[in-house]
Amino acid sequence: MLAFVIQRIVQSALVLLVVGLVAFSMFRFVGDPIDNMLGQERTQADIDRLRSQLGLDQPFPVQYVKFLGNAVQGNFGVSYRQGRPVSDILLERAPATLELAAVSGFLAILIGIGLGVFTAIRREGFAANAIMSLSLIGVSLPTFLIGILLIYLFSVELGWLPSFGRGDTVRVGGWSTGFLTESGLKALILPSITLGLYQMTLIMRLVRSEMLEVLRQDYIRFARARGLRERAVNFRHALKNTLVPVITVTGLQLGSIIAFAIITETVFQWPGVGLLFINAIQFVDIPVMAAYLMLISVMFVGINLIVDLLYFSIDPRLRADRTKAH
Repeated sequence: MLAFVIQRIVQSALVLLVVGLVAFSMFRFVGDPIDNMLGQERTQADIDRLRSQLGLDQPFPVQYVKFLGNAVQGNFGVSYRQGRPVSDILLERAPATLELAAVSGFLAILIGIGLGVFTAIRREGFAANAIMSLSLIGVSLPTFLIGILLIYLFSVELGWLPSFGRGDTVRVGGWSTGFLTESGLKALILPSITLGLYQMTLIMRLVRSEMLEVLRQDYIRFARARGLRERAVNFRHALKNTLVPVITVTGLQLGSIIAFAIITETVFQWPGVGLLFINAIQFVDIPVMAAYLMLISVMFVGINLIVDLLYFSIDPRLRADRTKAH
């Protein structure tokens, strides 16, 4: 087990190094931040001085090594646009994105697994077929279009929910949360549905497929032949084995929720790190863009590592295969 953990950690570190290199290389082609930081009256001397202050006159390998060294210490430099430490800006914006991702992920897992089990058990029923047909909406429609449709229906036509913003927030220690205010909770509803709908339908269809496969196994027939109740067969035996392969995909989908929050935050003007990244692109704010991509990469790799370890501990076949290999 220890060797498996060390192997996965080393692989995760290598992935982060590659992602950091690719991201840092891409920023050389998005524009020159000096153009946005100096006015029209700038001189060549002003440009050279500012470029030297920002370290942009140094060779690319030197810039990259310095960036990695500072990033390990939590120092992503100073925002070219706001003139503030990037880490402080991220700490201000992160609660909004994390709360949105948490609510979306919770709804996607809870509803997705529930509907997946229901459509597998009642696969010939009208309700199950209707749910499967409606699930195509979540799979086929792009996220921004779903958000716009929800805004039009619930904000413009019905006026029930706000169309943008995070609502009122309350500071609890160093964390600003919208969970404790009515307007904050209302503001969460539409963005969380928009962000989690695709993941919910994906999890639902995956659970249904795996559940149907498990229900055809011999041990399920044997359990029914023993006279066990249908509820015990479905939830004690079938569902338990269904969730083993679902864990991997679900874990990756939780990472994608955080990554794809950028689209939802743009549609709803949600003040999170995704919207911060879009604004950073417009102003060629390289430290903010680099910090955002590294943050998303760390979350993705971290979630993937946790899923691998969880999968290894749950599935005895992996432990057996690894024991035989040694």
